[in-house]
Amino acid sequence: MKKLTIEILTSFKRKVSFFFEKKDARELKIFKNVIISFGVKGGSILVGLILVPLTINYISATNYGIWLTLSSLMSWMSFFDIGMGNGLRNKLTHAIAHEQYDEAKRYISSTYAALILISGSVFLLFCLINPLINWRGFLNIPPTVTADMHLLLLVLIGAFCIQLSVQIINVVVTSIHQSALAGFISFLGQLGVLITVLILKYTVQASLLMMTIALAFVPLFILLTATFILFNGRLKKIIPSVRHVKLTYAKEILHVGGSFFLIQLGALVLFQTDNIIITRVIGPEAVTCFNIAYRLFSIVIMAFTILMTPYWSAFADAYAKKDLVWMKTNLRKMKRIWLLISILIIPVLFLLSDVLYSLWIGNSVAISKTLSFAMACYAVVYTGMSLNSYFLNGLGKIRLQQYLYIIACFVNIPLSVWMTGKIGVAGAVFSNVLVLAVMMTLLWIQSNKILAGVNSGLWAS
Repeated sequence: MKKLTIEILTSFKRKVSFFFEKKDARELKIFKNVIISFGVKGGSILVGLILVPLTINYISATNYGIWLTLSSLMSWMSFFDIGMGNGLRNKLTHAIAHEQYDEAKRYISSTYAALILISGSVFLLFCLINPLINWRGFLNIPPTVTADMHLLLLVLIGAFCIQLSVQIINVVVTSIHQSALAGFISFLGQLGVLITVLILKYTVQASLLMMTIALAFVPLFILLTATFILFNGRLKKIIPSVRHVKLTYAKEILHVGGSFFLIQLGALVLFQTDNIIITRVIGPEAVTCFNIAYRLFSIVIMAFTILMTPYWSAFADAYAKKDLVWMKTNLRKMKRIWLLISILIIPVLFLLSDVLYSLWIGNSVAISKTLSFAMACYAVVYTGMSLNSYFLNGLGKIRLQQYLYIIACFVNIPLSVWMTGKIGVAGAVFSNVLVLAVMMTLLWIQSNKILAGVNSGLWAS
């Protein structure tokens, strides 16, 4: 028996070794990041699932809907980085691929300097206009909610402006093929929020302000801590400094980031207007239904994003080294995975959705089957579009995406308002599905043309 056990373990070890030997350095980095990220993201999903009913029970469904709407407004502010995060990602990957560490320091330092200047200006501007806006009327806040909206928004925007610069650490670790580490930092932030909310629930009377402070500043503290530790440890070779700040490098990143900026802005309008539209058309409680359904199906989206995230930098690395065969092989592999998810995993999740809602949140919120079906369709087209977006972003071929997002901004909002008024919360989701389906199809065609070497004009830029 002992001999048989040793033989089995030896055989397993040999197979594992052979598996790793077959992979090149780029694939090995992707594999390790994906495996670790699944474990980290699994923890993040679990924390998120626990946090939703815990938060609703603490501050009520209406207040939770208001928080979600306010956080959507904060997300609108993310375009103030002018695409510099994504611009840095491509530049940094290219510099490190060629072991140009001084260049990497200049890119990182210049990005930090530019974002600190931008975020400081944004906060001062918001301080001036905040008292002039009737947030309660704009957000359709019911009279039963007594929280000071101006103070809540000031706290959120303040936290966001700090995070705008601090979150660059996630861009840096992703650029050096350590996306799993970025996921781990995010997980620690969520875990910190969960612990804080648990403490608040049993020590402080229900307070939307306290919830806002916890949800906004705890992840920020984790980001600041991670930045200090990493740049004084494994990232010391590319640590930023004031003397490495160069105006020319900031301009270079802005040039690359400008294209990503338009995509970010378009994505912001496309994905972050739903909460506001639903609040205006139906009310804050409907936002809670929308987000619970989204969180369930976002499990698939997050899992697929885990798979794709290391590929952005990997495709950038392969493109810099003109490794076309690797790009073709791996994009084809990801498309097969997407097809499996679309025809098997998402339909099963939809069929089980009512049972899962009941186990998760009980009877506190009712989610319609129509809304679940809409979210299932959304998960299919969103992952299909992001599959090609990550590939094209790595190559810097993003002009078509720019135009598509600009068109989507003008089409989606009126379509979403009309469909929400006609069929309820699911209307906002179906509006996104229609727009994303068109975008997915066109980006899929562009990816195929580039790999076939028959791209020209808009398809090649």
